[in-house]
Amino acid sequence: MRQRATRDQQRLDSGALGAKDLENVQRELASLAKRQSDLEDVVLDVMERRETAQARAAELAERVATVSAAVQAAEARKTEALAGIDAEGFEVAQQRERLAADVPEDLIKLYDKLRAQQGGVGAARLYQKRCEGCRLELNITELNELRAAPANQVVRCENCRRILVRTADSGL
Repeated sequence: MRQRATRDQQRLDSGALGAKDLENVQRELASLAKRQSDLEDVVLDVMERRETAQARAAELAERVATVSAAVQAAEARKTEALAGIDAEGFEVAQQRERLAADVPEDLIKLYDKLRAQQGGVGAARLYQKRCEGCRLELNITELNELRAAPANQVVRCENCRRILVRTADSGL
């Protein structure tokens, strides 16, 4: 476009054009100047948008780096927590084995069966006249039966059928 405008300006400056051609070349030069101005405005707009996009990309890259670091830290904490949970689970399993050696085999079988049926909880504490397995308060008849039962007798909740563990704060 600039080359064309330069060429037309040289033709105009040469004075070799007739009046009609002179008028056409002047209109074409004005048209080319307007078109060049419009294109320069578009280029400026594109450059501004590019700068804005580059700044936004840099900001997002920084945020990605921050989030990636946070994710790595969280993954490290998760791995550490899982290792701790595994170690604790192993320790609890060993304790259970040691304690289970002193418990009658039929009681262990009953407990394991109830645990499988009750979502992992086969025994529940009796706390202030309430079974902590099903969270229901035992009625007076059930409480009287529990009071009358020997301390070493296995008793069960009438509602959820879990083994009840009697303690000092059972409410008996």
